[in-house]
Amino acid sequence: MEIRAFKSSDEVGWVRCRTLSFLDTAYFDNVLNKKETYENPAIELMAIDDGKVVGLLDIEYEEKEKTVCTRGRGLGGMIWHIATHPDVQRKGIGSKLLEKAESICREKGIEYLEAWTRDDEWVNHWYARNDFEKVYTYLHVYLEGKEEVDSSIKAQDSNLKVLQAFAHYTGDQMDEVISKFNRVHECHCYEKRISN
Repeated sequence: MEIRAFKSSDEVGWVRCRTLSFLDTAYFDNVLNKKETYENPAIELMAIDDGKVVGLLDIEYEEKEKTVCTRGRGLGGMIWHIATHPDVQRKGIGSKLLEKAESICREKGIEYLEAWTRDDEWVNHWYARNDFEKVYTYLHVYLEGKEEVDSSIKAQDSNLKVLQAFAHYTGDQMDEVISKFNRVHECHCYEKRISN
């Protein structure tokens, strides 16, 4: 297996790998039809095995504090995408991608990494095993169906009918919100300091 920088010819493989790897997660419906591009510099790594994309890792990083990351404790890098193809998961590919990315981060003076996950236990364990610390939690709330939408949203225009909505909940009544709506995910922020 080779870990190398992303090339534009990798885009179809990147999309397939990310889509397939997310199907068994709480991000199952976060489907992209093309590779994301970034406003700031990025570390974009691919794991290639036998000519096929088997893993990917994208980190957009800061040249000025608080331009990408939310924590603002030095120059940070945001892990936007990390994925391993389902046929080769749990073989250390994600950790190898992270190790290579951290080496590049050190060279560029990046002091910490930030990542956001949902409530997939195995994903959260992976971050913990790779020395990330959970620093913040909020909720992703999906309002679906007439009852959930009508109890939370009132349109100003009577001709506008809200059928579904997506919201962030950052308050201190998380248990109440979780019990009120059918689809709620805990969203966790992880942080890892990078030592030189």
